[in-house]
Amino acid sequence: MDLDTVFERAGPRAFSPKDDLPQEYREAATRMIQFHANSEIMGAYLERPFIRQAPSLDRKLAFSAKVQDEIGHGQLLYRAAESLGVKTREQMLDELANGKGKFLNCFHYPMEHWWEVPMIGFFVDGAAMRRQATLKDTSWEPYAHAMDKICFEEGFHIKHGEHILRELGTGPKKHQELVQEAFEEWWPRIIQFFGPTNDKSVHHDFASKVGLKRKSNDELRNEFLTVYIPKAERYGLEIPEYPRINFDEETGSYEVIEEDLDWDEFFQIAKNEYEPGLGQINTRKAAQDAVEWVTESLENTGPTPQAAD
Repeated sequence: MDLDTVFERAGPRAFSPKDDLPQEYREAATRMIQFHANSEIMGAYLERPFIRQAPSLDRKLAFSAKVQDEIGHGQLLYRAAESLGVKTREQMLDELANGKGKFLNCFHYPMEHWWEVPMIGFFVDGAAMRRQATLKDTSWEPYAHAMDKICFEEGFHIKHGEHILRELGTGPKKHQELVQEAFEEWWPRIIQFFGPTNDKSVHHDFASKVGLKRKSNDELRNEFLTVYIPKAERYGLEIPEYPRINFDEETGSYEVIEEDLDWDEFFQIAKNEYEPGLGQINTRKAAQDAVEWVTESLENTGPTPQAAD
């Protein structure tokens, strides 16, 4: 199949491993799914310390389940990427450990306090859901298939994060002040979650033409703002003055002033050159190195059954 045929046939779940697809499609899909898989893994590592730091047994159990879910999402996605025949799962995991694998901007920042937890568990997961819901109609069928399970589980994660935000936002004044402080620090990063603006996005046009992406970065960002600004205000959070956000009374939608965001820092992060993010990568590498003997032991027991998709 040539690229022109791919453009003509591009649609929800249009292509599967039985199709003879051009290398350009396979490489673009691999890059996109690998990025998503890496982000699931790095998000889990960011939240993992809160299994122990959570203030109650119920919260610890919920965080334990969430971290396991995120690791599982990463493995499902590596499987979907591997089915394109460009890279193996081991290659992608090694690239992540060695600082070559890219992942979402928000997971490059450290998260140290309990009152920061809703920034990931509610806002970032909520932003992820806006994007992931559209990917249930992506053109690579194994990717769309993985999104069915991932979206179902992410819905629970968002509800958990929202419950923590409600608890903090309606709690003692000190808790309200701390969560507001965290919100002001994380808000610009969360808005940048969707990536660069359409005119600066390198991969959007091709990914859209072959059906891998269903909506642009700007469309998803504006939809997120329109849904989540009222939710933030409902729990007592004040939207920071910067970055400025305009409200269109005619359409009832919000739109950020893009020039108020720090895109230099964003692109530094995108290259894995941001110092706090390097710490996150090294932590992940240390964990992979620590269990390497387990992997080697399993490999020495002979062929293993193929994972079920």
